[in-house]
Amino acid sequence: MTVSSGDSFLGSADLAPAVGSADPAVAPPDLGPTLVAANAAGVLEHPGLDSNPYLIDADGRPYVPIGDGGVVLGVSLGDSVFGFDADHASPAVSVVHPDPAARFALTAFACLGNPVTVRSGAAAGAVGAVLGKRGDSTRVLAWFPAEVTAVLIPGDAVAVRTRGQGARLPEPIAALGGQLLNVDPALLPALGVTVTADSVRVEVRGRVGSKLIGNGIGRPAHQGDLDLQVDAGSAAALGLSGLRLGDLVGVQDLDVRHNTGFRRGWVTVGVVVTTTSPRPGHGVGLMPILCLPQEVVTLDVQPEHHIGVTTELLTAAAGGL
Repeated sequence: MTVSSGDSFLGSADLAPAVGSADPAVAPPDLGPTLVAANAAGVLEHPGLDSNPYLIDADGRPYVPIGDGGVVLGVSLGDSVFGFDADHASPAVSVVHPDPAARFALTAFACLGNPVTVRSGAAAGAVGAVLGKRGDSTRVLAWFPAEVTAVLIPGDAVAVRTRGQGARLPEPIAALGGQLLNVDPALLPALGVTVTADSVRVEVRGRVGSKLIGNGIGRPAHQGDLDLQVDAGSAAALGLSGLRLGDLVGVQDLDVRHNTGFRRGWVTVGVVVTTTSPRPGHGVGLMPILCLPQEVVTLDVQPEHHIGVTTELLTAAAGGL
């Protein structure tokens, strides 16, 4: 793996129609057979607590976990992950399904950028897009414009146009085991990901070691996120003091192609989908989108000027219907 820092190598944040080089003269790489889309249904989640509402933070103090699930207001893409007194708060609403098997399928099939349409309630007809996923009981995180989120309530029905799982990287990379997951490949150029026939270059906010991963180890990466154990006090030493919701982060020596675990020489790239958490072993939610052997990936580390997932990108993705 090569790590570099500098200016963006993609000149536009516009949503691109296909994966490929930033140079329009270079043909996009072949991603294998045509992907199929599937309509999936869900409802907006209501947060749940036990009769004792308290969790225990890393210092042994009890707290009430505000922000973890449901319809959270006042949190936006681009906000600092350390800027809220909350537990795993997301700029997206949580989507679940009452049937456990359907819930697992919904979460596994949904990918970053998939359009989400509200089918009931005051916001019926409004369209957003998938931002990510949360692990544990599994849920999809669906972003909507702030004026739509303001009128959403738990129980509102939504439809997700799922597409993206099964997309293949070019054969020289796929032959080495490199995988794309949890993302519609059409979004890659707008995310600062350049795929050529034999290499991948990714713009990221920072790069960390796999020892930073807590909650999420051992789980299927297609059905949730991983927690980066970082808070405002430790962020500077890790080069993550500027970490924001929607950023991309690279993780060294982490293999998420099946159940997530340590593997020397492999690099995982994920999208930040939640704020940090006070719970021990928990932290900033990171949904994996790429897993590659280090010899084919270059991380372009941009601690000050990185641009990851934006409202403009998801607004364009929502228009895909």
